[in-house]
Amino acid sequence: MIVMTSLIALILSLALTAYIKDAMKRAGIVGRDIHKPEKPKVPEMGGLAIVLTVGILGALVGSDALVVFLLFGLVGVIDDITNLRQSHKVALSLLVSVPVAFLNVGRSVDFFGYSLNLGLLYPIFAMFFVTGSANLVNMLAGFNGLEVGTSAIILGFLALITEGTARELALIGLGASLGFLWWNRYPARVFPGDTGTLSLGALIGLVGILGKVEVYTAILLIPHFLDFTIKALSVRFGVRKHGRTEVLPDGTLKAPPYPSFLGKIMKMVRVTEPKLVAIVWGIEFILGLLVWALSQLP
Repeated sequence: MIVMTSLIALILSLALTAYIKDAMKRAGIVGRDIHKPEKPKVPEMGGLAIVLTVGILGALVGSDALVVFLLFGLVGVIDDITNLRQSHKVALSLLVSVPVAFLNVGRSVDFFGYSLNLGLLYPIFAMFFVTGSANLVNMLAGFNGLEVGTSAIILGFLALITEGTARELALIGLGASLGFLWWNRYPARVFPGDTGTLSLGALIGLVGILGKVEVYTAILLIPHFLDFTIKALSVRFGVRKHGRTEVLPDGTLKAPPYPSFLGKIMKMVRVTEPKLVAIVWGIEFILGLLVWALSQLP
């Protein structure tokens, strides 16, 4: 039944994305694919398909955490429409994560067999954990299939190491991500927008909290955290003021003039957009194998 739900999520997401991308195109809600020489217009806010898919099928699971996922989707919609400042986005994320503090979960965090009881501090930790997860996924983005593909890998491995509601939500999210990825892979025919990235990031955080695998979830988010740290220490997120990644005539990417996780990969290896995304997917998959192996330790 659980596997069937994931398959249904894939099919539903596949169909909803096809419909939403056409609707967004007709409505003129499009963005430029700046990493293509011709910079084509691509429908935005396709992540609504992921929000709807997880919302509909997640309702069958009956988790109280679903409302938080949907609220993050709403923040994403607001961001896509108004282009929120990063600080405002984080503030709204913290606000909509408040219900996480009231989830009926244990108040300890497992560190590879050692349990740290946070007591009254756990609800605050959980709010920041989900907010951080949502915004980290939202930041490591900008290339066809990158954010949705890495999220699918993370959710897939979280499904392997969790049980119950956490596993069901992870599998639904995995199916929804894969269905969307069919349209978002290179060359993208739709973008997830912040609607998709914030909601997927929140779902990852929620699965980590519900499944009591917070540390493993954090390990899976290492590439995202590295990107955040590099940008925070260098340009304080004002990346647009410093320029963008350039696409050379042969299709390879020239690293942006500001430090970033992806920029460092571009400087180390000569990559095209699909190759860059594949490298990050590979890194994520290796982290997933590490997490799975660690979870099997007695």
